[in-house]
Amino acid sequence: MCDRFNGLSKMYLRDVIKTEKCEVNGRFENRGYLVRANDFVEIELDLLKQTAMRPREIPLDIVFEDEHLIVVNKPCGMLAHPSHREQSDTLLNALVFYLNAECGIRNAESGDNSESAFRTSHSAFIRPGLIHRLDKQTSGLMVVAKSARAHRIVSDHFHRKLVEKRYLALVEGTVESDSGTIEGPIGRYADLKMWDVNPEGKHAETRFWVKERYADTTLLELEPVTGRTNQLRIHCKHFGHPIVGDTQRGGREFERLCLHAWKIKFHHPSGQEMMEFASPVTFDLKP
Repeated sequence: MCDRFNGLSKMYLRDVIKTEKCEVNGRFENRGYLVRANDFVEIELDLLKQTAMRPREIPLDIVFEDEHLIVVNKPCGMLAHPSHREQSDTLLNALVFYLNAECGIRNAESGDNSESAFRTSHSAFIRPGLIHRLDKQTSGLMVVAKSARAHRIVSDHFHRKLVEKRYLALVEGTVESDSGTIEGPIGRYADLKMWDVNPEGKHAETRFWVKERYADTTLLELEPVTGRTNQLRIHCKHFGHPIVGDTQRGGREFERLCLHAWKIKFHHPSGQEMMEFASPVTFDLKP
């Protein structure tokens, strides 16, 4: 099972640091402190505190599941995890309910959908661990760990770039080259409060292949070689072909952002078995 620290929200951890409940070598340190080898870190946590693990009964599109992990199709418009503005109708909330449905049913009469209500009848509360993220407006496949061990192993595979991720994007205009690479450093512009190609940013690289050309749009398959914030949206704009629905970056208005995580390939955490999943595109190819 996931250890209890794994489920604590970033918002709660920020509050812990702000209220001086985190010490490094006997001193209170603020966010941004770089932990060094042999540092002694002490954190005071309230494990009964409400966190991002609030269960909500929301339908899930499950592609695969076993005792180690679950692969789901996240719909467009759903946050992957709670934020300051939205704390209950996210993929993580839905997964908590689904993975703990048995104890949730037992407590249904109480009308309490909190984690503590689940835990009173089921000491082994399953805390799903998000291994990677998708933007709210991006749909597609996500791999979620059901144990701390699975989370650690697959996260390491992501970090070592052993995981293959492919996206489908409908972009503006006709892309002439059948394939290629888009490069451009990505950084945050603090005054604009947005990420974009920035000479002072970090290296970013995206590979693309043309899948289909239409009258005034092109369907691309994208592979993010690096994993920068909003990388695919930024690089498509930088390439001169913003994604349909990405009005912030020059795309036409549409019912949704036409970006879908359609394929993922990775090693299963229990051994060397290669897992590969694909999800059909979920937007109109001819807007």
